[in-house]
Amino acid sequence: MKRTEPESSHSLTRREFLEGSSVLAAATLIPAGATAQAVVGKGGSGGQGASEKAVVKHDGSQRLLSGWEYHAGSLGGVWEVWRGKEISDRRWESVQMPHCFNARDAVDPDEPYYQGAGWYRSHVNVANPYQGGRTLLHFEGAGQTTEVFIYLEKLTRHVGGYDEFVVDITEAIARLPSSVAANERGVPVAVLCDNSRDLERIPSDLSDFTLYGGMYRYLNLVYVPAVSIERLHVATSVESGRKTRAAIKVRLYNPGGSREELSFKLRILDPAGKVVHRDSRTCSPWSGENSLFEFDVQHPRLWSPADPSLYRCELILAGSAGESAVAERFGLRYFEFLPHGPFHLNGARLLIRGTQRHEDHAGLGAAMPEDLIRQEMQLIKDVGANFIRLGHYQQSRLVLDLCDELGLLVWEEVPWCRGGVGGPAYRQQARDMLSNMIDQHYNHPSIILWGLGNENDWPGDSPEFRKEDIRAFMTELNVLAHQLDPERKTSIRRCEFAQDIPDVYSPSIWMGWYRGEYPQYKQECWQQMQKVERFLHMEWGGDSHAGRHSEEVDRPFVTGSGATSPPVGYDFPVGPGTPNASKDGLWSETYICNLFDWCLKEQETMPWLTGAAQWIFKDFATPSRPQNPVPRVNQKGLVERDLRPKEGYYVFQSYWSAKPMIRIYGHTWPRRCGEPGEQKLVKVYSNCAAVELFLNGHSCGVRKRNSQNFPAAGLRWILSFPAGENHLRAVGNAGGVRVEDEIRFEYLTQAWRRPAVLELAESSREGDLFTLELSARDEGHVACLDARNRVRFGITGDGALHDNMGTARASRVVELRNGRAQIAVSLPKGRCVVSASSEGLPTAFLSLERG
Repeated sequence: MKRTEPESSHSLTRREFLEGSSVLAAATLIPAGATAQAVVGKGGSGGQGASEKAVVKHDGSQRLLSGWEYHAGSLGGVWEVWRGKEISDRRWESVQMPHCFNARDAVDPDEPYYQGAGWYRSHVNVANPYQGGRTLLHFEGAGQTTEVFIYLEKLTRHVGGYDEFVVDITEAIARLPSSVAANERGVPVAVLCDNSRDLERIPSDLSDFTLYGGMYRYLNLVYVPAVSIERLHVATSVESGRKTRAAIKVRLYNPGGSREELSFKLRILDPAGKVVHRDSRTCSPWSGENSLFEFDVQHPRLWSPADPSLYRCELILAGSAGESAVAERFGLRYFEFLPHGPFHLNGARLLIRGTQRHEDHAGLGAAMPEDLIRQEMQLIKDVGANFIRLGHYQQSRLVLDLCDELGLLVWEEVPWCRGGVGGPAYRQQARDMLSNMIDQHYNHPSIILWGLGNENDWPGDSPEFRKEDIRAFMTELNVLAHQLDPERKTSIRRCEFAQDIPDVYSPSIWMGWYRGEYPQYKQECWQQMQKVERFLHMEWGGDSHAGRHSEEVDRPFVTGSGATSPPVGYDFPVGPGTPNASKDGLWSETYICNLFDWCLKEQETMPWLTGAAQWIFKDFATPSRPQNPVPRVNQKGLVERDLRPKEGYYVFQSYWSAKPMIRIYGHTWPRRCGEPGEQKLVKVYSNCAAVELFLNGHSCGVRKRNSQNFPAAGLRWILSFPAGENHLRAVGNAGGVRVEDEIRFEYLTQAWRRPAVLELAESSREGDLFTLELSARDEGHVACLDARNRVRFGITGDGALHDNMGTARASRVVELRNGRAQIAVSLPKGRCVVSASSEGLPTAFLSLERG
């Protein structure tokens, strides 16, 4: 594996990071006689104390959260980080870790996001309790190229924004000048993160996602003895009807080259916490990976999405330098992708029902704290998914831990994404990141596929695009992955001329969105499946602008008309040639829900299908789409960028979730329109066997659920709404559990002409936050409920727009949704004027005041 580029002979290698609960620090024992305070360290009078700057984890390591400052842009050198106010002190801002310096500008509608240098500095209190021990900085991820300094000394340069790495700062601390070492503020640490464009670094800037910059994952301070455990792998062999066997493979971290004998004690706990195996041995240190223990697992409890059972391996190392321990979870399971057939887990067919994820969030970019990651992953589990593809790079360690705990099978991939293939440095980084990903995430039973690349048939990063070069490098990565992990399979998505190289291949099938009509979905999957031995469909679905709905899309289900049989409604004109909803459509939630509904019902009738994963669970930032209704946001998510569910979330839940649920379509559709007495479609998404619908307190009858009765699995009603306010309530029962849902909306029968004016008004106020609503109206002041003009919000005065969040409600440039848009304004005190403008219409103004 590649090593970091050391600036000092004492720098730790890139592969010498610490992973999961097997981080050396992750279970480092505090030696006898050392107080917790000694491990944490004491804060000096010149800065914040350690208790304020770091959180001590249960394993004894410290998560360095506060006490950091950030400087945007390059400096003349690391001396300018420290030398004083005459250069740049006034340009440093206090930040909390994790921190992404593209947290807001990634979705700025007017300017491309910043790509360049960003400096961080802090003083870290160090108090290593081990005599002769090592002090380490463990980076869980930083983008995209990172340099680490202790005061003026550069220790390492790490290339890659997604794999973990560790820097040993022990000797660098000892080499500090006495005047600096004696400073009570602590050890001066500087970190340079740089996401400048670089054709020799992966992923390519042609990738359809933001290449974030910053220390956007956690940084940990770790203490270990002179000899400690660098890595613990649990290799398992599980076969139906045969013995289940496990091997404990260990690498040591022994920079001093000690030859003193070490003792090891092993405990294995089953999923109930019962000790099922113990062992111990004494041996001399070794280099490389050593199979330290092997044993049979009696009466194994297998891991699966329905029963994500996890064993625990605890290993204690003891020597004269002190004790340390690691704890790793692992699972027992076996799987198979049948040739031209379905997927089997633990000997039985499992239809893969998946979605996909980017590490991205409104207002935070890639710097997602653990609570938000947990919230997002729980939403994925609650929708009923049993699989997730982590696109297009190694993601936070917590994500993999949660996949293990929640029961989500995983495809995790190296960020070789688009652009072709580069030169030696480019290729070496890809090898390194694949090796590190497998090494760091080896023990997660949720992982079944190592992805080798994505859309590698996309040229652009070099003058020549040679398929043979891509095939050769793909083959090399495939061999490397199998050498590092013989048990799991390899995969790629969309590179037809290399589809024979990995074990599992996914073509590009976007029926009903980028081409064709969604009723062609099953036929297209069947044809593509015949071309490869093992087929798994990654990426399907389409974009939807949250809160935009269409009366026209569902009209064929009322009238019985349509271009296909059964009828299909479109939110775009269907003419000659290949339909392309992505270019011609309105991006309504109505259309995309029907597309989801059709494909999900079809997947239930494809016994040869391994499975599929919808793209993507959450909207995310991308520089490639400034023209979208929410600029620079890929809007294919089931939830918005702030985790607010769209209507499509509940379509999936109605097919996949075991928990009783019910959802009337249209919670974000406050105004519907039509002629007096016109018949309209009401859809209910539910997993209940039968649902009763009530309109304004009167029963509209009971419908029985049949997944093949499209749309809404037969849970649909054709009704006429009276003008004015209407109330819909749906009631269902599943397994003795009663569930219900209700919505209120206004039905308007007055016709409108083209938009002539914009009206801006306050809709609600909560403390300092004002929520404003903009509506397009015609010359007669009638609301234009089909208007989708692009509008721009502005502000002058004391307040601030709540914008650059990349959501339909928090972007200063956004397309109207059924003639409306929202924006929030923060106004702690004073006055401001908010404006709303759109090409061809007079600008609207609204004054706000707060004492």
